[in-house]
Formats: sequence, C-alpha cells, structure tokens
Amino acid sequence: MSEPPRTSGLFRRLAAMVYDGLLLIALWMIATGVLVAFNHGEAIPPGHIGYQLVLLAIGAVFLCGFWWRAGRTLGMQAWRLRLVRRDDGGPVGLRLALLRYLAALLSWASLGLGFLWSLVDRDRLAWHDRLSGTQLVVIPRRR
Repeated sequence: MSEPPRTSGLFRRLAAMVYDGLLLIALWMIATGVLVAFNHGEAIPPGHIGYQLVLLAIGAVFLCGFWWRAGRTLGMQAWRLRLVRRDDGGPVGLRLALLRYLAALLSWASLGLGFLWSLVDRDRLAWHDRLSGTQLVVIPRRR
C-alpha cells in the first residue's frame, strides 16, 4: 500500500519559485518590449497602473494555466511538486487556481510571511494553501 503524499517544505517551494520566477521575468521582458514599442519607443512611466496590471495578468495566465492544465509549473516539475486539492488530492480546477494566485499575492505583499507560515503550520501549508484549499505535494521518485 502506498503512503499518502508528503506536503512540500519551504525550501522546495522556494526553489521551484526561483525557476518559475526566471521564466516569468523573461515573459515580462518580452511584454515590456512590446508595450514600449506601442508607446513609440518611450519608457513606461514608473507606477503606471495599466502596466502593473498587465504584469499581474501575465503571472496569472502563466501560473494558473499550468496549475489548471498540468497541476504543476515547469519549476514545480523540476522539483517534483504537484498542486492538488487538499480535500481529496484531485486536480485543481481553474477557480481554485485563480483563488490560489490571488491568495499568493497576499503572501508576497506581506513580505513573504504567508510563505514563512508553512514553517510553523502543523500541515506545512502556506497562507495561500489554506485560503484556496490546495496543497503542494512531493511526487515520489520512480524506482
């Protein structure tokens, strides 16, 4: 009989976020180049709300798309992580993926406290895991 999946620790989460962060930065750079071109080659003014919303939308499409369709991003795949529903371990739908993304923004906005919470949480869950009813589990190695 197989044992239940193990919830990911903070190090593995952060390592996957670094991988995905690099991919997101590349996407944001491409989008910025396109937006600057549409702005007649002029820089986007700092704090421009439309630009910030575009970057947030790109992050949402990237992360939620992977979570919804594959259960994991490329960074999560490299670190053998999968996002599942906490109640039954099933795949995460689009609604939960979007809820998790919005809740993760709170974890970031609090200077990372939402992520650090997983160090003291009895189930090793971050704020956005609790708020969205999801969890990151470690995929066992193939033998």
